[in-house]
Amino acid sequence: MLLSHSTRLWKTRCMSLRRLYNSTASKNALAATQKAITDDNDEYWDTPQYPEIKDTSFAGRKREEAKTWHEQIQKTPTVEEKLIKINMPRYYGYKVVQMNEERLPYNCLPAIQHYTRTHFEAKENEIKDDEKLSAYVQKLKDRIVDTLEFSYDLYSHNQADDSEMDDIESEKAFTQIVVEQIHRDLIISLGADFPHLRELEIDYNPRHEAFWTVGGIEPPKNVVKSKEGRDWQKDSAKEHVDRFMQYKSRPILALRHQLQLQPWKNEKEYNDLTMAKGLPRYEYDPRTLGYTTGYQHGTNIPGYWPNSMNSFGFISYQTRAPLLRRPKSYGEEDQLNALHAHAIQSSFAWLLAQANYYGFNTFSELTYPMNTQTIVTNGKQWSFYEYQLNTLLMHGRHIDENPRINNCRGSSELTLYQEIDSKGKVIGFNEEVLKHLISCYTKTPNVQRSIDELTPFLDKQYKRIADYPDEEKRTFLEQVFKHMCSNRPRHLELPEIYMWEKIYKIDNKTRPLEAKRRFFELSINPWKRTLDQYDKEYIPKAERPDGPKSKNKFKKTYYP
Repeated sequence: MLLSHSTRLWKTRCMSLRRLYNSTASKNALAATQKAITDDNDEYWDTPQYPEIKDTSFAGRKREEAKTWHEQIQKTPTVEEKLIKINMPRYYGYKVVQMNEERLPYNCLPAIQHYTRTHFEAKENEIKDDEKLSAYVQKLKDRIVDTLEFSYDLYSHNQADDSEMDDIESEKAFTQIVVEQIHRDLIISLGADFPHLRELEIDYNPRHEAFWTVGGIEPPKNVVKSKEGRDWQKDSAKEHVDRFMQYKSRPILALRHQLQLQPWKNEKEYNDLTMAKGLPRYEYDPRTLGYTTGYQHGTNIPGYWPNSMNSFGFISYQTRAPLLRRPKSYGEEDQLNALHAHAIQSSFAWLLAQANYYGFNTFSELTYPMNTQTIVTNGKQWSFYEYQLNTLLMHGRHIDENPRINNCRGSSELTLYQEIDSKGKVIGFNEEVLKHLISCYTKTPNVQRSIDELTPFLDKQYKRIADYPDEEKRTFLEQVFKHMCSNRPRHLELPEIYMWEKIYKIDNKTRPLEAKRRFFELSINPWKRTLDQYDKEYIPKAERPDGPKSKNKFKKTYYP
């Protein structure tokens, strides 16, 4: 009698199982597997185990997407790749609020404090008497006076050759000469007693740029109108949004050291939610103050490339010349507040750019504070500030929930001398300003951290793209990074909708038979184009590494 197919299949499986069971090795394997399953996946727990409940609303999904993206940025191995990763979503760049040292609007201090999450406190102008400090003052006083007189003579000579300079450019030129000469005298005179001054690296008019995002700002009208036209977004049309900030400046002088300055605030003082909620809030659109917006890639440049050893800020000199643009009708109090705002934004931006070179960014929180000193001057009036960067998270919910704040303390205006007479002699020299200068230079950077502590979010082996052994990958990433930092315009400009197209094709459907070739007719959003969306470079057959018959026709890309 012939057996059915199912019966034969059943008998075959039984025989296989019997052979498997009779095998001693199989018995041991089955026992071990069963024990492992029993140990790892116990049927009963002391407490109930529930799966994570996720918010499936539109806002919840957007928050989850943002969180995933931030985690990807944090896991990216090298400094340069992190910055590229941040700019990956926008081929033509982000829409940023353009901040710089030239623009200090009326009543801008509360806004700057909100944008940088900074608590400001005034410090005393007078420094406590110190025998060593007084000795240095007496030693340097005559030398600094001679330097001022020499600087004034040099400035007068240069101004005679270039009489077309306006007041702002003229003040910048004089300040540059004075700062460079005074800095040289302080280094020469104090270098023997303070070795860290001989280890400083000096940048003249360096490029300082910083990119970050700030929450708690009212949405623009076009965003509100767009959301109100969509059923799933109309309820959140007027909720606060995040805005991207881009700061750019060129200080007079910047000094860097390989060690950090000692923090002057401990964690209990800067990690206080009550104090954080007491910070000034400026929720209006930044354009209401006079700031402009533009499109560009986010750049973080502290004046040097990532491979520099001296990568911690020591002192930066900022000019007061932009204050000349402000009308006197603003009053003295607002003038002083603008000076504080200038010091806050320049200090914050410089430290933020430095933090980026250690793997931190606006989406990855600092694990240790960073400090610097800032001097704002025009050669005659001087103001001295200390800044401590404690947090970088101020987007989304962090603007309300982050307990950390940044700290800044600064002096009021101090006058170095009363005037320089017609004979070029300094009258009324102020020793108190010299005390402040000497105290800034004699502050020793002594905070030394291990590599793992300094760079917790960078790869242990590859921290810079220069560390990659693959030359092709290293070259590709360096070109992308430097082109991104240059912010040169793209080969093809951003496509635009011409006025006649808006009238005849969008607002009024008067050309139905015309071929649909334009991007808005094909439902293409050019702003959604990512950084890696372009035609790859073709490799001729004779140059292909795998031979002329290789199907690898295009060069590899190494985007993070």
